[in-house]
Amino acid sequence: MFFINTFTDGLRILLQAERDQRQSNRYARLVKNASFRYRASIEEINFDASGGLDKNLFFSLANGSYIRDAESILITGATGCGKSFIAFALGDRDCRQGYSVIYFGMQKLLSKLKIVRLEGVAVRFFEKLAKTDLLIIDDFGIGTMDRQQQLHFLEIIEDRHARKSTIISSQLPPANWFDLFSDETIADAFMDRMIHTSHRIEFKNRESLRKKK
Repeated sequence: MFFINTFTDGLRILLQAERDQRQSNRYARLVKNASFRYRASIEEINFDASGGLDKNLFFSLANGSYIRDAESILITGATGCGKSFIAFALGDRDCRQGYSVIYFGMQKLLSKLKIVRLEGVAVRFFEKLAKTDLLIIDDFGIGTMDRQQQLHFLEIIEDRHARKSTIISSQLPPANWFDLFSDETIADAFMDRMIHTSHRIEFKNRESLRKKK
């Protein structure tokens, strides 16, 4: 009996170790594919310094419910307040939960759109984004978009609306986003899909969110 129990326990430990290793490998792969600008985690967040960050709201988002419900998040505030850090921390937690994530700074996304058009692989790129569980777009509102870029950007948002989750960070308040589009029809469509149905996080200060070590 002792041998059987020992063998069974040992087998259970080995199987659990294998599952843990597979999960760890998947997490590492998802983080690599996400291409975060830098690494962040929710354990590093200093909530005492996070002016405007509702702790209850944040942890309700961190459990992945917004991804399961295909909801989006808008993060706004001044430069240096921690917008990107919060977005990356949520993205990291979502990778741990097995969700696919892709990060783009807004200007790099616009450059990527131009490249895929020139290379004739735009459809494939749009399909990849449409299938990704979470798309993080950082620094929205920096720079301008021509009409073609506006149309392609709206296409990305429309493909994901009510199907997949998107996090957008910006220095500008959402009330000013309409003016970022030269075409009012495109602006109306974007605002309808992103502004009225998203969770909002608005920072009030510039103090670092990262815990001091």
